[in-house]
Amino acid sequence: MYRMNRQAHWNPRKLEECQIKRLNRVIRYAYDNVPFYNRRFKELGIGPEDIKKKDDLNKLPIIRKNDIRGNRGEIISKDFEINRLRKLSTSGSTGEPLFLYVCESEMEFRKAKHIRANMSCGQRPRDKWVTLTGPQHFGKTSRLQRLVGLYVPTPVSVFNGVSTQISILEKLKPEVLDGYSSSLLLLAKEVEKQNIKTIKPRFIIGGAEFIDTYCQKYIEKVFGVKFFDQYSSVEFERMAWQCSEQRGYHIDADALILQFLDKNGEEVSPGESGEIVCTSLFNYAMPLIRYAIGDIGIPSDETCECGRTLPLMQMVEGRKDSLLFLPNGRVLSPRAFTIAMHEFKFYDFIEKFRIIQKELDAFEVNLKMKGNVIEEDVMKMELSAHLKTIFSFDDLRFEIKFVEDIPLDKSGKLMAVISEVNSKK
Repeated sequence: MYRMNRQAHWNPRKLEECQIKRLNRVIRYAYDNVPFYNRRFKELGIGPEDIKKKDDLNKLPIIRKNDIRGNRGEIISKDFEINRLRKLSTSGSTGEPLFLYVCESEMEFRKAKHIRANMSCGQRPRDKWVTLTGPQHFGKTSRLQRLVGLYVPTPVSVFNGVSTQISILEKLKPEVLDGYSSSLLLLAKEVEKQNIKTIKPRFIIGGAEFIDTYCQKYIEKVFGVKFFDQYSSVEFERMAWQCSEQRGYHIDADALILQFLDKNGEEVSPGESGEIVCTSLFNYAMPLIRYAIGDIGIPSDETCECGRTLPLMQMVEGRKDSLLFLPNGRVLSPRAFTIAMHEFKFYDFIEKFRIIQKELDAFEVNLKMKGNVIEEDVMKMELSAHLKTIFSFDDLRFEIKFVEDIPLDKSGKLMAVISEVNSKK
């Protein structure tokens, strides 16, 4: 962590030199030790000596989840026995889970990356740190870490009822509270509903999924503290994160190379949306080179006043397979729909919502209301008209349904916007 915190303040030239050195090492290692990459390189007629700088990565094909699933035995380094590696799994919320393998030193590196991001928000070594997460993430703290008592998270299951979570948090009295962003949002709503004043973290960190700025500000209002957003994945741990200045998301450029690509595979300009393609500079047991993580993000050319020289990105717009396509050719991110809901005049009467795109022009809107304050027919008419006005497309159909509850998905997240159109492609 000490070394990584120093690297975050290196001058850009020194940081890039470090990045290229680590890239060359990973490329050479993958070529020599991983059958999958050795075969790919030879099929293209190139060798490790052809990848000398970041731009040279474009000579290599993008790999996706199905490439890994279909070549699991060949993408593990010959230096490692698979049964001695740590097995990680993605949530599988958009389909079949993906299994990843890391060695113990890589696991420790991932933890250091995670803690560096938290330290940038003001976390101290012995803070009472509580995280709302899925049970699959329990037990990741080492015995030595628990013994020493430095940066030790206490997990609370997101599958506990929110009232149970509140009871646990009141006993634990966290100074740092983090977890799935949607879980933190549900917690904030219940805290406000019950007018609870006993949960007083110094700040809150959200991640693992997307929530919009409205929701982040709401969490800040309820708890009266700052909310810091982090971009992470099972494959790479923390990838980009907000520091105390919140000017953007610092990319872990000393551990990763992020590319933002358009539909033709060309890198987009700062401020434009692009598919995020990541090359890990620390994965050796199972190298990930030009791996499409499935998200859409926006690079930035700004600098941060915090003094860290790690490059910035503006935001993550959502998963590529969660984009919504309209009949007129428009493509919208889930963010557009959540913002539209927040701007609805009766939004304060809605406890939870989920929008499901059934067809290009047909949407199902599930609502869990806070009470019977508004007649259902009035709510249906007003919300349907509001959404049609927002998206300027009269032929869109919105079926409004009132439900008893909107369940979490199997990973413990609450997806607000889902497209079933993409899954049919």
